[in-house]
Amino acid sequence: MAGRWNRWDHRLFAALYDLLAPAAEEAYYAARRAEIAGGATGRVLEIGAGTGANLPHYPAETVLVAVEPNAHMLRRARRKAARHGRSVRWVEAAAEALPFEDRSFDTVVSTLVLCSVTDPGAAARDLWRVLRPGGTLRIVEHVRAEDPALARWQDRVTPVWRRLGAGCHPNRPTLAILERAGFETVQVRLESFGPAPVRPHVVAVLHKAGRDDGR
Repeated sequence: MAGRWNRWDHRLFAALYDLLAPAAEEAYYAARRAEIAGGATGRVLEIGAGTGANLPHYPAETVLVAVEPNAHMLRRARRKAARHGRSVRWVEAAAEALPFEDRSFDTVVSTLVLCSVTDPGAAARDLWRVLRPGGTLRIVEHVRAEDPALARWQDRVTPVWRRLGAGCHPNRPTLAILERAGFETVQVRLESFGPAPVRPHVVAVLHKAGRDDGR
């Protein structure tokens, strides 16, 4: 969206996020973040880092680069990193246009992000590009329901939901989009927690096949 309403520069959404998130974090997300971010290794890229909810979970030895397109959320994340004593390279950018060289990360982490990128196919391809062969993509994302009735309802509510939720689409088949970009699923778990529009969630580790020589 263009003009004065720019979802990547949404000051109100950034301000409300940390106020509204704690209940959901305690009930659902904190444990999944610990599993997904906590399993990251090597040089790590987090896309859509938001206000920094994953920061406490990364192993201390990882080298962390975090991308966030919303400048207001990025400021909050920087402050949170300072409180945790966590060294992070922060980059203001979108997942569809990552300003990094090919094959430059060992792990990519995405939690509750791919629902709201403008072009999920382009984002998936760019994640593939920056991940080294043999690297892993670790995700927690809500996805399109397998139940046809719930999926149709997600389709109906998406036009309103994405305006209220800074671009969030409840009906995206995210795992299929990633697989079309070339990722291979190593482990996947479908979980039914959360309110109906953003249920189910997929907790997954995906792999970029090949060797470091590019094959």
